[in-house]
Amino acid sequence: MNRDARSGRHGAEPSCGDDPRRWKALWVTLATGFMSLLDVTIVAVALPSIQRDLSASAASVQWVVSGYALTFALVLVPAGRLGDAMGRRRIFLTALAGFVVCSAGAGAAPTITWLVVARLAQGACAGCIAPQNSALIQQMFRGAERGRAFGLFGAVVGVSSAVGPITGGLILALAQGMQGWRWIFYVNVPFGVVAFLLGLRLLPRGRPGRREHLDLAGVGLLGAGVLALMLPLVFAESGGVHRMWWLFPLGLALLVWFIRWEVRVAVRDGGPLLDPRLLVSTRGYGLGTALGALYFVGFSGVWLVFALFFQDGLGYEPLSSGLAVTPFAIGSALAAVVSGRLVERLGRLMTVCGLVAVIVGMGAAALILRSAPLDAMTWLAAPALFLAGMGSGCVITPNITMTLRDVPVRMAGAAGGALQTGQRLGGAVGTAALPGLFYMVLGASGRDYREAVALTVGSALVAMLASLAVAVVDWRRDRDTLAPRQPHQAADRPAQACGDGGRA
Repeated sequence: MNRDARSGRHGAEPSCGDDPRRWKALWVTLATGFMSLLDVTIVAVALPSIQRDLSASAASVQWVVSGYALTFALVLVPAGRLGDAMGRRRIFLTALAGFVVCSAGAGAAPTITWLVVARLAQGACAGCIAPQNSALIQQMFRGAERGRAFGLFGAVVGVSSAVGPITGGLILALAQGMQGWRWIFYVNVPFGVVAFLLGLRLLPRGRPGRREHLDLAGVGLLGAGVLALMLPLVFAESGGVHRMWWLFPLGLALLVWFIRWEVRVAVRDGGPLLDPRLLVSTRGYGLGTALGALYFVGFSGVWLVFALFFQDGLGYEPLSSGLAVTPFAIGSALAAVVSGRLVERLGRLMTVCGLVAVIVGMGAAALILRSAPLDAMTWLAAPALFLAGMGSGCVITPNITMTLRDVPVRMAGAAGGALQTGQRLGGAVGTAALPGLFYMVLGASGRDYREAVALTVGSALVAMLASLAVAVVDWRRDRDTLAPRQPHQAADRPAQACGDGGRA
């Protein structure tokens, strides 16, 4: 840690652990986080309607989904650092207000260009909200309460991706007729306004203090690196990976440059965007970030594959397609809340067991979808998907808790942003690769949708097996300390527990 952290420069402040409003404040942040993460996938089911009503090309409509994910990922780490430096409450409320305005603009879009620009801005606002959620949890809670709070946060992260297609299909079913897709965006407005007013009242304030230097060079290098890695994936459906392959080595080179730059800034105590010592000296952070990125490769992409299988292969309506995978969402939500209470007792072992359950459940679901009778297939697959969902709830939530448990509060925003950037990059890889593999198998098998979905889901398990290997390594390092223990002293120092690291 740098000398400012060691010296406790910001002085003593009251602890948020005794704030009676902390759980109400948590629900405000969770509802807002759910809304912003839901918008990553909820729009997918409305793309045909948008393309028809706005007379748009397939390439431009693709940006409605991909553009949101792109700007979301680009701003995560810089936004987390801004929250650490300027105040998480301030950044959270500003970004929420922007998200509401952009949602209204997207719903009212008269042209596809207007809609894409609104979605790009909306994604940037969502990316500013996301790291403040995990940072506010570290700021407001300590000990066992922090585990329960992260359990709820993990449920939001896990369930929001799974229920996006269900929610989108339900909104389209209720808003029948022309222009019904606009309500997918309009629905954010009243919820966002209520959340903003509650946030003004409930979110904790920090005390004024000296503002820290923002590492603009680090922002530029990280943003350029992430952009170079994601652009080919954004254009994957139109051959972007083949045409823009050279961006992958460029992006990796920029990220290496970013790490070397951050090391130099950290040595000079110049306030790095992301302190490299988080990766090498903060227990569990580096491995947890890698685990999350690998898991989301399989976790995120598989839902598009299921949607293609049920809608294109079996002729399901969007709502019916979403309902077919509801057992996973239910299992994930239930397990996420319970695992948040148990993670302090079981530690990384819970993540290992959760990944085993996901792999077994998804593997069984792939076999059922391949060979079960069509009229009973979704019912037979439901228990397997529920098991996989239970496992997922024991992966995402504990991994967030274990990865961020020893991060000092003053760096919580940047650390949470980096963790979610890894998840977004993993999700982008899976979202691009798995549907492409699905179509490749579909063509090679003579349009056999059942074989295509089985082989593609089986391929997603490779990434999950890789994340299991990382979890086992971390568990073996941590197995001698599975009993409940106090988090790192710097993370829960009362002098920094309540005040945004001394920032208003």
